[in-house]
Amino acid sequence: MTLDEPATKATRRRGAELENAILDAAWQVISEQGYGGLTYEAVAARAHTSRAVLYRRWPTREELVRATVRHLGASSPAITPDTGSLREDVLAVLRYSNEMRLGMWVVLSVQLAGFYAETGVTPAELRRELIGDRPAPLRRILERAVERGEARPGLPERVARVPFDLFRSEAIMRLGRVPDEELVAIVDEVFLPLVRPVG
Repeated sequence: MTLDEPATKATRRRGAELENAILDAAWQVISEQGYGGLTYEAVAARAHTSRAVLYRRWPTREELVRATVRHLGASSPAITPDTGSLREDVLAVLRYSNEMRLGMWVVLSVQLAGFYAETGVTPAELRRELIGDRPAPLRRILERAVERGEARPGLPERVARVPFDLFRSEAIMRLGRVPDEELVAIVDEVFLPLVRPVG
């Protein structure tokens, strides 16, 4: 097969369908082999297309990684539960992340270490690519908690990020699922004392 030759006639796709297949394939390669294994040849083979198709859309590996992360964020929407309880809402978000998005956070932190070193892009920058302009789920959860009198108004953004920051840290240190008792401790021992009304 030449550089510009499609893999097979049966898999000829165009537009969004083709791009989605390529970006899904790129994420699979990153997840399994890390940034070092992310070659145009590997992604093209897994997506059943040609390297030329990738190069036309994303001339550099940095552009391919950024596009892959944006695609991942768009295809894995966050949840914003509304149980009527701040504690239960935050636990629901953490448990969802633990079951459905854990691998994503580990891959972004560990498998892309070479990407950060090579490009100078920071994990925080890539996280912004992932989230886009969507509001953080915990911000809306906190707003409702303030309305119910469960949390103080005017809490800084850093406080709102505490549960996710601690969860990601635990997940990265374990390279796997965070035990539920740790999620409960994050909420009960750290987050709720930070946000409860004083007095």
